[in-house]
Amino acid sequence: MPTFILLTKLAPESSQSAQSRKAMGKEWLQRVKAACPGVKFLAHYAILGPYDFMDIYEAPDAETAHKVSLISRAGGAVSVESWQAVPYERFLQLLGEVQPES
Repeated sequence: MPTFILLTKLAPESSQSAQSRKAMGKEWLQRVKAACPGVKFLAHYAILGPYDFMDIYEAPDAETAHKVSLISRAGGAVSVESWQAVPYERFLQLLGEVQPES
């Protein structure tokens, strides 16, 4: 199953208290699970930098990944980026297919 990375930036007022932030996160996860039952979350991180959170997950296809991103936007994210990721070993295999060693 393809792997995706979701970077999310929340509005400053959405992280006022730990309790409200936790409730917001649970609600988001419930919405994703209901709308995208094939999604399997691999990791969830609070991060430093221009984004607040990074989720790594598997989804059956890019359209499902779009749904996850749209749910994040609808849930109050002011900025969302989604990336598709390929494991490094698979990347090396692909590289070998397009640039065979001489």
